[in-house]
Amino acid sequence: MDNLREWANNLLQLIGLSSETADRFDNLLVLFLILIVAYVIDFVCRNIILKIFTKIANKTKTIWDDLIIERKLIHKMINIVPSIFIYMMLAYAFPEQNQSELLDLLKRLCEVYIIAISLRFVYASLGLVHEVYSQKEALRNKPLKGFIQIMQITVIVIGIIAIVGILINQPIKGLLTGLGASAAILTLVFKDTILGFVAGIQLSANDMLRPGDWITMDKYKADGVVIEMTLYAVKVRNWDNTVTTVPPYALISDSFQNWRNMFESGGRRTKRSINIDINSVRFCTPEMLEKFRKISLITDYIDGKEEELSTFNELHNIDSSILVNGRRQTNLGVFRNYLLRYLKSYPGINHDLMCMVRHLQPTDKGIPIELYFFSADRTWVVYESLQADIFDHVLAVIPEFDLRVFQDISGNDLHQLKTESK
Repeated sequence: MDNLREWANNLLQLIGLSSETADRFDNLLVLFLILIVAYVIDFVCRNIILKIFTKIANKTKTIWDDLIIERKLIHKMINIVPSIFIYMMLAYAFPEQNQSELLDLLKRLCEVYIIAISLRFVYASLGLVHEVYSQKEALRNKPLKGFIQIMQITVIVIGIIAIVGILINQPIKGLLTGLGASAAILTLVFKDTILGFVAGIQLSANDMLRPGDWITMDKYKADGVVIEMTLYAVKVRNWDNTVTTVPPYALISDSFQNWRNMFESGGRRTKRSINIDINSVRFCTPEMLEKFRKISLITDYIDGKEEELSTFNELHNIDSSILVNGRRQTNLGVFRNYLLRYLKSYPGINHDLMCMVRHLQPTDKGIPIELYFFSADRTWVVYESLQADIFDHVLAVIPEFDLRVFQDISGNDLHQLKTESK
């Protein structure tokens, strides 16, 4: 140290400065030389080391090193090297003033700069980690962004505490103790962050939600696909292309519907009914049965059922002259069996899952006949098209079984009634 300062002192005297002036400014000359060397180090790192790393990264097949170059992580890390060099060499500029206020101030500024650059590098590195692992198939649908964000916030908070401690010349332990006393205030300030972090852990641990899931949440008018999960919000792109933002903790405290299992299953369910006018239900006459036999889907059913009923009625000596006696087919029963066979023969339906046609409780709107089946394709557009095609056919075929669909009286019905009465 003494030799370096002595060399600087002699150089200043050599260019014509007095001994007293040289003694006053020799440390500044050493500091200037340190800055020049730091600049040279920074130049070498950026123009030699960085280029070497870039060439190596371009030759490899891995993704992470290419992302390091694209996100300029090496640039951020290189900024630390000159600052560390300056911090270590400051004592050479002030060899006799190790405890001076100026040296102390310069060291603090270097420490603050080193911490700030380190925070920037760690923050960007965590973002890169999220980008790399979100591309992996096993982790693609995991809410990693929330965890990365909490780590980034933690790093920033620790860094800010360290910087404040350096600036006010207080140990970090003392600052943390003071923050502990202010925990209630911090909890209030970071309430949403804490709740979001806890909710993110619960959502992830229980596999309740993933990016790409279709969810429905009536309270927040959310009905669409989850496009992003962060520490503060879950963004849902609705089917009308609007975006709804839902707090993560609301997904834990409130109820929401996740359609993921439906997409992962073998089919998408249809459960829809048509109301049949009760007054159109009647026993089948021989003429009706002969007509129904011509419908290929139920020909064997009609013959088999008639044989079964005839055997039962003969066995129990039923008087067939009265229709109420014994067992007889109805047009509604034949219609139900036709619908069931129609669904089981339909190519767009998953026949490995439940398929049935059933009665529901009769109401003042008629008898609801419910069709319960699963489409093989879970895509929304295909599903709706298949469902519409099936019910178009059902509505069109109902009159063929001497049945009527129930609907409330309309103005056209009243007009037709008035016309017939005239």
